[in-house]
Amino acid sequence: MIISYQGVESLKIQFGDTIVAYNPISKDSKFKGTKFGADIVLTSLNHPDTNGVENASRGDREAFAVTGPGEYEIGGVFIQGFLSKSLYGGEERINTIYQLTLENMNLCFLGAISSPESLDSTAKEALDDVDILFVPIGGDGVLTPSEAYAIGVKLEAKIIIPIHYGDGLSATALKTFLKEGSEEGVTAIDKLTIKKKDLEGKEGDIVVLSASSL
Repeated sequence: MIISYQGVESLKIQFGDTIVAYNPISKDSKFKGTKFGADIVLTSLNHPDTNGVENASRGDREAFAVTGPGEYEIGGVFIQGFLSKSLYGGEERINTIYQLTLENMNLCFLGAISSPESLDSTAKEALDDVDILFVPIGGDGVLTPSEAYAIGVKLEAKIIIPIHYGDGLSATALKTFLKEGSEEGVTAIDKLTIKKKDLEGKEGDIVVLSASSL
């Protein structure tokens, strides 16, 4: 599995010939989006910064779009979506937390969740075996760095990957987040290539991905 970060909350996850796009940036956003072909696109929030399904097409082939809570199985990819809330953009919105099972690994995307309290009881019970957690750290409608790290610890994620920070969001969020996790020495990498066996012995390890579109 290869994971790369495209800025804001946009992620590209590739395993074999299949590509999953998460919260691609829309052409209507003030942020610059990156176009890449995907088979599945997940959007957690109906906002231009996160709902750019049009940027995840692959030639004449449209990606299968998942836009809300529920259970889905697409091409061998099992997806669960859980209801939560966000205050991103200055108003209360529905945010979907997604958990994907890929290559025997559980990936959890918290989306633009605004507070730990906005996790409903169903999501809390279901998110009990998280291998890789993607958590927003930029504040201003999403989690603060301290809240984000606390959730990562509570969910006992093996790897925690911060998103939703950087130019135009919160330039200091990453520094604060790494300090919360006592991992100030972590440096960003362009992409994460990982297999199930690589998770052995990891407990809340923070991985920082460079944002290719920022």
